[in-house]
Amino acid sequence: MNSNATSAPLQEIVEAEGHLIDSHIMERIFDTVVEYQGRFEVQHFHIGRTNSEPSRLRLRVEAPSVETMNRMLAQLIGLGCSPTEGGDIECRMVEKDCCAPEDFYSTTNQRTLVRLNGGWVDVEKQRMDATIVVDGGGASCRRLRDLRAGDAVVVGMRGIRVIPESKERDRNQFAFMSNGVSSERQVETAVRQTAALMKQIKAEGKKIVIVAGPVVIHTGGAPPLAALIHKGYVDALLAGNALGVHDIESSLLGTSLGVRTADGRLEEHGHRNHMRAINAIYHAGGIRKAVQSGKLTSGVMCECVKAGIPFVLAGSLRDDGPLPDTITDMNAAQDAYAAHIRDAGLILCLGSMLHSIAVGNMSPSWVKLVCVDINPAVVTKVSDRGTGQAVGVVTDVGLFLDMLNRSLEAA
Repeated sequence: MNSNATSAPLQEIVEAEGHLIDSHIMERIFDTVVEYQGRFEVQHFHIGRTNSEPSRLRLRVEAPSVETMNRMLAQLIGLGCSPTEGGDIECRMVEKDCCAPEDFYSTTNQRTLVRLNGGWVDVEKQRMDATIVVDGGGASCRRLRDLRAGDAVVVGMRGIRVIPESKERDRNQFAFMSNGVSSERQVETAVRQTAALMKQIKAEGKKIVIVAGPVVIHTGGAPPLAALIHKGYVDALLAGNALGVHDIESSLLGTSLGVRTADGRLEEHGHRNHMRAINAIYHAGGIRKAVQSGKLTSGVMCECVKAGIPFVLAGSLRDDGPLPDTITDMNAAQDAYAAHIRDAGLILCLGSMLHSIAVGNMSPSWVKLVCVDINPAVVTKVSDRGTGQAVGVVTDVGLFLDMLNRSLEAA
């Protein structure tokens, strides 16, 4: 820190670069300084004149104490500011497995760089709520539980640069992507633009990952989702045990949660059908063997097996059975999710608040995420939990999938 006298305010020079005005980042920087009882002076500001040219800001900030300055810098770094003085990052060694130094830097899902040997290096495996481990000339995010004694962990705020995702300057392309939540009357537009985005992602050779809750089955979304898998628009399916159970129940017995999918009427003794479905899969030796033997011939899980699409079913405390394919170790399930999210270009979350939040927390900010749910609180909560790139579409999930499948068929 720079200080002319003990009683003088602490000062720092910070710089930021990007689409600072379009994305409202500059006003958030100013608001943050004021929020922490600080003062700022703009020393230099250059406005980008084209879509590709970034704006640049250099700011002198003051704070009344070291503690306040550190807290302020922590927030400013998350907005893309980096102190101009201080040199390379500081690291400390892990002394005990799973135990980081007290002042470790906790990551966001934004693109992050660290200064090593005077140069800026990209942090790999970007995700929120992780540490940064330096190994040789590189750096990567690592969860607390994966730290091992001897790892060099970044501490403090020096030598760290975060690059927030910028708001699209092309107002005509995927316009709904700039809105946090899309209301009912915008669903048709959201569907068309999601379909266009899916085609773009596939053309770029990136993966589309589906995160789905059991409501997909209850609302009649299984056939269109199976069709999307068959057409090659799905590269991985991430879900809980319940989706697999009710999809298989629907395929084998024609009910979902005991309700007939054909006419919505309650099946007599239908309450036990999901247990019958689980039992049938155990008899078959698992979902894949059930498909291979001809026991399971339709549905989302069947289509995944036939198309060779990987799926992960994560268990929970409330699961019945669960299916033999369900991963009941939560750490192992999270690792399996993370492996399929890697290199994704689009994540489509369908009717599952907890799984959507979890996947958002694992995903870097440059991966597009569309969250569809009938409850607007769900799509809002996904963004509130740190997944700022999430776009919400408030509608019935089954209806959305049917419209999306038809839109891709018509194109």
